[in-house]
Amino acid sequence: MLNPVTFTPKSLEDYRAIVGDQVIEEILKLAAHVRGARLIHINSTPFGGGVAEMLTTLVPLMNDVGLETEWQVVRGDAKFFEVTKTMHDSLQGTGIQIPWSQYMSRVWLHYNQINADLFDQDYDFVIIHDPQPAGILKMVLQSSNRVRHGKWLWRCHIDLTESREDVWHFLHPFIEIYDGLIFTLADYVQVGLGASNIFILPPAIDPLSPKNVELSPEVIAQALSPYGVNLNHPLIVQVSRFDRAKNPWGVIDAYRLVKREVPWVQLALVASMAHDDPDTSKYFQRIADYAGGDCDVYLLTNLVGVGNVEVNAFQRVAAVVVQNSVREGFGLSVSEALWKERPVVAGNVGGIPLQIIYGKTGYLVNTVQECANRIVYLLQHPQVAERMGRAGKEHIRQNFLVTRYLRDYLKILNRLSGQVEGVEEGLEYRPS
Repeated sequence: MLNPVTFTPKSLEDYRAIVGDQVIEEILKLAAHVRGARLIHINSTPFGGGVAEMLTTLVPLMNDVGLETEWQVVRGDAKFFEVTKTMHDSLQGTGIQIPWSQYMSRVWLHYNQINADLFDQDYDFVIIHDPQPAGILKMVLQSSNRVRHGKWLWRCHIDLTESREDVWHFLHPFIEIYDGLIFTLADYVQVGLGASNIFILPPAIDPLSPKNVELSPEVIAQALSPYGVNLNHPLIVQVSRFDRAKNPWGVIDAYRLVKREVPWVQLALVASMAHDDPDTSKYFQRIADYAGGDCDVYLLTNLVGVGNVEVNAFQRVAAVVVQNSVREGFGLSVSEALWKERPVVAGNVGGIPLQIIYGKTGYLVNTVQECANRIVYLLQHPQVAERMGRAGKEHIRQNFLVTRYLRDYLKILNRLSGQVEGVEEGLEYRPS
């Protein structure tokens, strides 16, 4: 067995008042076809980042509708996670251009083999998330006395549009043997994978999680009191990992331009430090140095007590939420902010344009100057910000809540198990 993750049970019924009867009944109908199936999710970390956040809700809801669902995390040491961080950055087209080496291949193969050897049970469905554990299926099949059991899916959460060719060439043989592949956007599907059992499935947020549930003004004030933020002055917030793809340096640059127009503005960069990302501490120090001791810039992480409730509070008090990414598979923090009726200014990359309707729920920007200009406009036109916030929440309700995510997963499971009733064509990838 790998490392099992424990989770709190959840009930689908709790979401009925938010999404309506029709959505809940559709989910229950789809779930009836796969009730009792054994399913396992495998990823690289139980916390930190969007994948773990989504699994924290998706796994218990899958159990609630009748699947026997487990969540396990791969085993690895610092070498493995350093290599997989390089692999992630290379596949997403960010970071220093480090050539993929034989040493990196050996480390990745070694730990995937260890985890394949620990994979000792049969499931009806196995869902492998992202590149870190992608080799497990091939190595299970190569074992002398193992046979393929159930359907295996590889779920890719990252933007592959500018992947390094050498890294994708290494990974491709491990990917093409899966029974199904799931991508966030059709643009992320790589050439050579064919069009069989490829599904498009954007992520979603849990409106009832501690990170997104409604908070009273008293709870918000209490949650933020340890951090010294002045709640009487406007606050810009970006919630994301500290890494190159999220471009926190660009956020600081935009904040400095905004400060020329609104001198009392503040900036909070809030991050979760995940154990599968060895670079976060290094980036934290670089960002702190870049901020230069500005007392209106707050760098905050889970290591100083900023958990889900605190993130929720920061997003709710933000005058503007920023997601200034230069690469972004999806960007769950955009949906989180829109759900809280905050206007969002975000990079025009990856899955972010799925969430932002330009001029209606926020603004998409391509430069630091554009980012600063849009922030200033929203700070100076609070009626526009309020209108955008209301429209943003409804957009997320209709498209990016976990109930839609669960429904679409159930459609994929139905499709792979031969149940085609009610499974619409829209989930399946069709090459242009």
